[in-house]
Amino acid sequence: MTAVTAQEIADRYIALWTEPDPALRRKAIELVWAEGGVHLLQPPVEIRDRAAELGFADTVLEASGHDAIEARVARSYHEFVAPGEFTFRARDTAVRLRDCVRFTWEMVPVGGGEAVGGGTEVLLLDDEDRVTTDYMFPGA
Repeated sequence: MTAVTAQEIADRYIALWTEPDPALRRKAIELVWAEGGVHLLQPPVEIRDRAAELGFADTVLEASGHDAIEARVARSYHEFVAPGEFTFRARDTAVRLRDCVRFTWEMVPVGGGEAVGGGTEVLLLDDEDRVTTDYMFPGA
Protein backbone atom coordinates (compact mmCIF):
# COMPACT_ATOMS: atom_id res chain seq x y z
CA MET A 1 0.00 0.00 0.00
CA THR A 2 1.33 3.42 -0.96
CA ALA A 3 1.62 6.02 1.76
CA VAL A 4 -0.32 9.21 1.12
CA THR A 5 2.01 12.17 0.88
CA ALA A 6 1.53 15.43 2.71
CA GLN A 7 0.97 17.22 -0.60
CA GLU A 8 -1.72 14.75 -1.66
CA ILE A 9 -3.54 15.34 1.62
CA ALA A 10 -3.23 19.12 1.18
CA ASP A 11 -4.48 18.95 -2.41
CA ARG A 12 -7.49 16.77 -1.47
CA TYR A 13 -8.30 19.12 1.38
CA ILE A 14 -8.24 22.22 -0.83
CA ALA A 15 -10.16 20.50 -3.65
CA LEU A 16 -13.23 19.99 -1.48
CA TRP A 17 -13.37 23.74 -0.70
CA THR A 18 -13.61 24.47 -4.43
CA GLU A 19 -16.02 21.64 -5.38
CA PRO A 20 -19.17 23.12 -6.97
CA ASP A 21 -21.38 20.01 -6.71
CA PRO A 22 -22.88 19.70 -3.20
CA ALA A 23 -23.13 15.89 -3.38
CA LEU A 24 -19.49 15.53 -4.48
CA ARG A 25 -18.44 18.08 -1.86
CA ARG A 26 -20.16 16.04 0.86
CA LYS A 27 -18.53 12.84 -0.39
CA ALA A 28 -15.13 14.57 -0.35
CA ILE A 29 -15.74 15.78 3.21
CA GLU A 30 -16.51 12.23 4.31
CA LEU A 31 -13.30 10.99 2.64
CA VAL A 32 -11.07 13.76 4.02
CA TRP A 33 -12.46 14.08 7.57
CA ALA A 34 -13.01 11.38 10.18
CA GLU A 35 -16.65 11.09 11.25
CA GLY A 36 -16.15 13.09 14.44
CA GLY A 37 -13.60 15.44 12.89
CA VAL A 38 -13.31 19.01 14.11
CA HIS A 39 -12.51 22.16 12.15
CA LEU A 40 -11.11 24.91 14.38
CA LEU A 41 -10.68 28.39 12.95
CA GLN A 42 -8.71 31.25 14.37
CA PRO A 43 -11.11 34.08 13.53
CA PRO A 44 -9.98 37.23 11.74
CA VAL A 45 -8.41 39.83 14.01
CA GLU A 46 -11.50 42.07 13.96
CA ILE A 47 -13.61 39.23 15.43
CA ARG A 48 -10.94 38.43 18.03
CA ASP A 49 -10.70 42.12 18.99
CA ARG A 50 -14.47 42.47 19.34
CA ALA A 51 -14.65 39.27 21.41
CA ALA A 52 -11.90 40.61 23.70
CA GLU A 53 -13.91 43.82 24.16
CA LEU A 54 -16.79 41.60 25.33
CA GLY A 55 -14.54 39.79 27.80
CA PHE A 56 -13.75 36.64 25.81
CA ALA A 57 -10.06 35.83 26.15
CA ASP A 58 -9.77 32.95 23.67
CA THR A 59 -11.99 33.12 20.61
CA VAL A 60 -12.06 30.02 18.42
CA LEU A 61 -14.72 29.10 15.87
CA GLU A 62 -15.54 25.39 15.69
CA ALA A 63 -17.39 23.04 13.36
CA SER A 64 -17.63 19.46 14.58
CA GLY A 65 -18.81 16.47 12.56
CA HIS A 66 -19.53 16.06 8.87
CA ASP A 67 -22.77 18.08 8.86
CA ALA A 68 -21.23 21.14 10.53
CA ILE A 69 -18.09 20.91 8.41
CA GLU A 70 -20.24 20.63 5.28
CA ALA A 71 -22.12 23.80 6.29
CA ARG A 72 -18.82 25.60 6.91
CA VAL A 73 -17.30 24.51 3.59
CA ALA A 74 -20.49 25.33 1.64
CA ARG A 75 -20.59 28.82 3.17
CA SER A 76 -16.98 29.43 2.21
CA TYR A 77 -17.57 28.08 -1.30
CA HIS A 78 -20.60 30.32 -1.87
CA GLU A 79 -18.85 33.39 -0.50
CA PHE A 80 -15.45 33.07 -2.15
CA VAL A 81 -15.52 30.56 -5.05
CA ALA A 82 -19.05 30.45 -6.52
CA PRO A 83 -19.04 34.07 -7.76
CA GLY A 84 -16.22 33.02 -10.12
CA GLU A 85 -13.67 35.62 -9.12
CA PHE A 86 -11.44 33.56 -6.79
CA THR A 87 -10.32 30.01 -6.11
CA PHE A 88 -8.15 28.33 -3.49
CA ARG A 89 -4.94 26.41 -4.05
CA ALA A 90 -2.50 24.59 -1.80
CA ARG A 91 1.09 25.76 -2.04
CA ASP A 92 3.54 22.96 -2.75
CA THR A 93 5.20 23.13 0.66
CA ALA A 94 3.14 20.54 2.58
CA VAL A 95 5.07 18.56 5.20
CA ARG A 96 4.12 15.57 7.28
CA LEU A 97 5.37 14.46 10.68
CA ARG A 98 3.69 11.16 11.55
CA ASP A 99 -0.01 11.98 12.04
CA CYS A 100 0.37 15.73 11.48
CA VAL A 101 0.33 17.62 8.17
CA ARG A 102 1.10 21.33 7.81
CA PHE A 103 0.59 23.31 4.65
CA THR A 104 -0.21 26.77 3.40
CA TRP A 105 -2.87 27.79 0.94
CA GLU A 106 -3.77 30.83 -1.10
CA MET A 107 -6.89 32.49 -2.41
CA VAL A 108 -6.08 33.62 -5.93
CA PRO A 109 -7.95 35.33 -8.78
CA VAL A 110 -9.38 32.77 -11.23
CA GLY A 111 -7.83 34.67 -14.15
CA GLY A 112 -4.37 34.60 -12.60
CA GLY A 113 -2.41 37.06 -10.57
CA GLU A 114 -1.16 37.49 -7.05
CA ALA A 115 -2.78 35.83 -4.04
CA VAL A 116 -5.29 38.04 -2.25
CA GLY A 117 -5.42 35.90 0.89
CA GLY A 118 -4.34 32.65 2.38
CA GLY A 119 -3.44 30.83 5.51
CA THR A 120 -1.89 27.85 7.23
CA GLU A 121 -3.51 24.50 8.05
CA VAL A 122 -2.36 22.03 10.65
CA LEU A 123 -4.17 18.71 10.27
CA LEU A 124 -4.09 15.85 12.77
CA LEU A 125 -4.87 12.51 11.10
CA ASP A 126 -6.24 9.16 12.15
CA ASP A 127 -4.83 5.77 11.06
CA GLU A 128 -6.69 6.08 7.73
CA ASP A 129 -5.18 9.51 7.00
CA ARG A 130 -8.50 11.25 7.63
CA VAL A 131 -8.59 14.54 9.51
CA THR A 132 -9.52 14.32 13.17
CA THR A 133 -8.61 17.94 13.98
CA ASP A 134 -8.09 20.79 11.53
CA TYR A 135 -6.47 23.96 12.87
CA MET A 136 -6.99 26.80 10.37
CA PHE A 137 -5.02 30.03 10.64
CA PRO A 138 -6.25 32.44 7.94
CA GLY A 139 -3.82 35.18 7.08
CA ALA A 140 -0.88 33.21 8.47
